[in-house]
Amino acid sequence: LLLDLPSPEAIANCHLTHLTNVISKSSRGKYGREKAIQLRELAANSIGSSNRSLTFELQQTIRLIQAVQDEIDELDKQIKLVVDELNTSLLTIPGIGYTIAAIILAEIGDINNFSSPAKLLAFAGMEPSTYQSGKYNASNTPMVKRGSAYLRWAIMQAARLVSMRDSTFATYMAKKRAEGKHFNVAQSHVGKKLIRVIYYILKHNTAFVPQM
Repeated sequence: LLLDLPSPEAIANCHLTHLTNVISKSSRGKYGREKAIQLRELAANSIGSSNRSLTFELQQTIRLIQAVQDEIDELDKQIKLVVDELNTSLLTIPGIGYTIAAIILAEIGDINNFSSPAKLLAFAGMEPSTYQSGKYNASNTPMVKRGSAYLRWAIMQAARLVSMRDSTFATYMAKKRAEGKHFNVAQSHVGKKLIRVIYYILKHNTAFVPQM
């Protein structure tokens, strides 16, 4: 809308049919004539600037955003092609799409380099830190956050999504929240559980099977 009509004056003076078409197309049919009338009335009473240089700058900024988005879309297509060629079973995990799968695979590399899920957990920097003094061992310590920050980010994003899409992970998330843990802490626990699943799936090249 702002690319076509970058000022309150332009919107207020726009023919209602054209404004309706712009809004309908941009919103994919969600908004129509009623919204166009509302916007035109608001624009007529707006204190927004109609300065030519500012409207040009706004349009230029929008065009730059669109250009960057086009590049992102093209990059997403290339990522999808690569992940499809790898035929990874990570995509069978609910919530893990092409981008997150690509990050996980790129950071892990060969899963056989890790002899256990604990080693992969450590590589992601998600194992709990330890504190020991004499005979005292601290519990409930935070993650060490060493290792691959990219892998850790991807796992945490995947943990949030899988806990929304898989009943077992959703139940586990709810359990940790019921224990009084902060959302981020509970999510990190889901992430640790997810890493063990990812390790098994990649190690055995098998699909994710939801637990009933």
